[in-house]
Amino acid sequence: MNGKKGSIRIDICLPSDIVVPEAVKKPITKVPSPRKWLYDVWEFARQDTNRVTFALKVGLACFLVSLLILFRAPYEIFGTNIIWSVLTVVVMFEYTVGATFNRGFNRALGSVLAGVFAIVVIEVAMSSGHIAEPYIIGFSIFLIGAVTSFMKLWPSLVPYEYGFRVILLTYCLIIVSGYRMGNPIRTVMNRLYSIAIGGLVAVLVNAFIFPIWAGEQLHKELVNNFNSLADSLEECIKKYISDDGSKHPDFSKTVMDDFHDEPAFGKCQATLNSSEKLASLANSAKWEPPHGRFKHFFYPWVEYVKVGNVLRHCAYEVMALHGCVHSEIQAPYNLKCAFRAEILDATNQAAELLRSLAKDVNNMKWSFQTSLLKRVHVSTKRLQHSIGLHSYLFTTNHEDSSAKAQLKTTRFVSFNLKDFNKETDEPEGMVTRNINTPSAPMEAESYHEMIRRQQRRLHSWPPREIDNFKDDENVISDLMPRMCALESTTVMSLATFTSLLIEFVARLDHLVEAVEKLATMARFKEQIMN
Repeated sequence: MNGKKGSIRIDICLPSDIVVPEAVKKPITKVPSPRKWLYDVWEFARQDTNRVTFALKVGLACFLVSLLILFRAPYEIFGTNIIWSVLTVVVMFEYTVGATFNRGFNRALGSVLAGVFAIVVIEVAMSSGHIAEPYIIGFSIFLIGAVTSFMKLWPSLVPYEYGFRVILLTYCLIIVSGYRMGNPIRTVMNRLYSIAIGGLVAVLVNAFIFPIWAGEQLHKELVNNFNSLADSLEECIKKYISDDGSKHPDFSKTVMDDFHDEPAFGKCQATLNSSEKLASLANSAKWEPPHGRFKHFFYPWVEYVKVGNVLRHCAYEVMALHGCVHSEIQAPYNLKCAFRAEILDATNQAAELLRSLAKDVNNMKWSFQTSLLKRVHVSTKRLQHSIGLHSYLFTTNHEDSSAKAQLKTTRFVSFNLKDFNKETDEPEGMVTRNINTPSAPMEAESYHEMIRRQQRRLHSWPPREIDNFKDDENVISDLMPRMCALESTTVMSLATFTSLLIEFVARLDHLVEAVEKLATMARFKEQIMN
């Protein structure tokens, strides 16, 4: 007996030959090594050095404000209220200068309004006597909390949500502490001074020590979206044209959106998800003074968001093209090759136009894209003309029935010859000789049986194993109409792919107009293309 009094421990010895089930075993979690963790931190910092700069600036601002507490002279003036300076730096210091100005404006306006409300309520409460004073203060807290919480939900006041939160927080802390500490007017003024000191330190450190401008971030983000969309378009088209169906993945794997062999696919997804980031950066850039290349007041940051919206609608078409690449129904490879030159030409011209627009935005120089846009339209018309000229390839009723049957038989023999060799376990030469020169009724019967079995497999959608079909002719006759309809759908998938590509080119006109409007309002320098 061990442990507490009255407790009994029972030790059970299990034989060594008993196997513990896998479900009972506890999973062993692999702890990352310190070297691996340090490497991940290094890679994260190396991808964007501004992250390290931001962290160091926050540490410097907190250190400077803490000096007001560490030195005796300022602490004797402000007392414990100086801690509000540190809190202001922590909640106000943002990644970009514009976001810090925006947060500082909300912080300053909220603190001033809260201080004014607190002084007015305190004066009214003190003049009402000691009995009514706590009731007035309690009702004012309820009223301020209800009004600010309702107003920050108003659609037009959503950008100032942080300001309403500051009003509620500052008002509650000021009026409650002033009621208990005495001399509330002095308490309010000291706390407002402390908040002003913290806000001033945060703004000065963020704006004058290696500043990170939201406008510059927005500019780079839009340029990267242009290049990412061009890369994704070219990658998608090349993979679709070169896909002969031999390495087509299962649908269960493609729905996971994990394509390791398509690095530009993730970039296209990032372009689709960039609307919120662009809007946030544009909202922060409005608060920034003229800087760097953006030297005039009232810079049209909203136009960057509009260009990003048009670019995102172009990215929708590219994602639809990616869906055709990984769809379950694929067009025959020889049909893709028939329009290979026209599809690649239209793709290259569209990608060149996207990269030209990205270069113009990046250099802030506008060159009229008339020639490039005309070449894109010419290549697209050539693709449309080729489709119209070879439209007979998209139909299956134009051939003679006997010729069509003969063509199918030839295709079945040539395409599935290896499968037939595997099923019979005979050398390829022997099988070929037996097919070409049947010398016995048994050989002729096996040949026709092979053709019939291969037809069942080829007409099935999705492709099934031969053994899954029963020999019931009624079942086969019922399935044949549906199988033939799905087989004709494979041919129409190419028409869907080309129509999406043409729709993408059509949306480039709106993209050029949006960039031209941005160039006009942002005063880009005009240049003449050679």
